[in-house]
Amino acid sequence: MAASSRQQRKDDSAALAHDADCVESGSEKGESASSIGRVFAILGAIGDSGQIGISELSQRLGMSKTTVHRVVQTLKALGFVTQEVETERYRLTIRLFELGAKALESVDLVREADVEMRRIGQLTREAVHLGAFDEDAIIYIHKIDADYGLRMQSRIGRRNPLHSTAIGKVLLAWMDPADAREVLSHVDLRKSTQKTLSSAEAVLSILPRVREQGYGEDNEEQEEGLQCLAVPVFDRFGRVIAGLSISFPTMRCGADTKSHYVALLRESGHAISTRLGYREKAAPQHAAAEPG
Repeated sequence: MAASSRQQRKDDSAALAHDADCVESGSEKGESASSIGRVFAILGAIGDSGQIGISELSQRLGMSKTTVHRVVQTLKALGFVTQEVETERYRLTIRLFELGAKALESVDLVREADVEMRRIGQLTREAVHLGAFDEDAIIYIHKIDADYGLRMQSRIGRRNPLHSTAIGKVLLAWMDPADAREVLSHVDLRKSTQKTLSSAEAVLSILPRVREQGYGEDNEEQEEGLQCLAVPVFDRFGRVIAGLSISFPTMRCGADTKSHYVALLRESGHAISTRLGYREKAAPQHAAAEPG
């Protein structure tokens, strides 16, 4: 029985592939792409509706009932669609989720971030970091060195404070305020420079602005003469799982440098998040004003 079922699925897969290649007038590449497009249009319409019948699908998509019925029956045989007995309407099965889960399993944060980090490094020639939360600190999980030979107290695997780094402030800002306060209660709020915030209240007071503007700053708070800007990286659930940053000497911070770097970071942070399965509609809102 199992072997028969597998053979049926193989036959149905072949039928779907054939359906994508063939049309009433013949096999043409343009029409083949169009056929594949119809398959995904039907899947999307079923997903949007929850449950839907052939006639309604046909009207909504502007396709003939014959075409819609043929595609839906093939999708049903393949296990992507099921039909309710009582209503005879169709709905998606969990098989699409299973396929998506397999794709997400192959996603690696560092690998996905590396492309964007190298792009920023090439455009700015500055140091670029990817950091994640590690109990009461941040830990650098990837780094692109500056072309200028900038010496920094950072390396992959090194931990740095939450309260005095741009990445740390980003990670704290997207936490629940109560969680951020709890985390900071276990942090040694030592001063690395004269500009370091040295109390939990001082750090907590700036977090709403960090979240509102969409980026965090380290203005010589971790190392003298060095500034850093960071943006969040989201996972598919809309949670901030890392911070992406650019570090540069204060002496190279011109009038437009900050705005330019924030724009690059936002673009790359969004690209990385998207590759991890994140969708913009789940994003916390932030002000659209230019950094200042």
